[in-house]
Amino acid sequence: MKITTASTFLSLSFCFAISLHADSFGSGANEFVIEFVTIGDPGNPGDITGFPRLSGMVNHIYRIGKFEISEEMINKANALGGLGLTHDDRGSNKPATSISWFDAARFVNWLNTSTGNTPAYKFDANGNQQLWAVGDVGYDPNNLFRNRNARYFLPSVDEWHKAAYYDPKGEVYYDYATGSDTPPIPVARGTTEGTAVFFQNLSIGPADITQAGGLSVYGTMGQGGNVYEWLENEFGLANTSPSFARMRKGGAWINDFLRLEASTLQRSSPASESSSRGFRVASIPEPSTLVMGALAAGGLLVWRRRN
Repeated sequence: MKITTASTFLSLSFCFAISLHADSFGSGANEFVIEFVTIGDPGNPGDITGFPRLSGMVNHIYRIGKFEISEEMINKANALGGLGLTHDDRGSNKPATSISWFDAARFVNWLNTSTGNTPAYKFDANGNQQLWAVGDVGYDPNNLFRNRNARYFLPSVDEWHKAAYYDPKGEVYYDYATGSDTPPIPVARGTTEGTAVFFQNLSIGPADITQAGGLSVYGTMGQGGNVYEWLENEFGLANTSPSFARMRKGGAWINDFLRLEASTLQRSSPASESSSRGFRVASIPEPSTLVMGALAAGGLLVWRRRN
């Protein structure tokens, strides 16, 4: 795709703001960290060959987990928050699977409330998800699932898709989350560039979250293969019904390369659990990152006026 001079300037101006941060949760023996990759380049085009069509178009800066959420993270949140979340038992650094969408949302809510932030998702006293309503602080008419004041949340299909497949330097989308249109090399574990954990026997199971294949252009791991990942959106994209099926994307260690492609999307009931499905967390950016983005945008404006 042809790159305009102005967009190139903006990409170069903002590249120094793309970085890795680790947020800490819990305390003592139950402390853990989640590493986040900052996804910049707001206002990028959507993916015309992705599914849903034009996926990946995001107008804001955000962060997304470099890795999937592990069993250990769930266990420590359970110990501190009394969440009672259950999952498969493969090992502390394995991705937490057999987690429903609702339980993933409860974990995200704990990340928020345990750090003094607003919960992302609304549940009633009986544990049933509700829509945020007019009058609720943080109500967003464009997304009735997510509270706009939340710091942590499940990634939307656009946020997830962009982090997995988009290349801001070339302004293109790749077919696979390894920065390539060529299928990755299947492996059981490892971090070699151009590899992914897929096409493996069921008995092998997923790799540790830090051994889930090569990185995307932005620096995330395991968005292709290892385990499917829950997305925030209901399948119809409206986010207006807590009972509607939710999106999942990325494929798992037992799948072939077709399930890893940007054009592939699956759906499941939000109450369902699967041993091949987990999730990762997204977040608003650090305040300093927003300042960097504003400076980059301001530089672009000056450049345009001078040219």
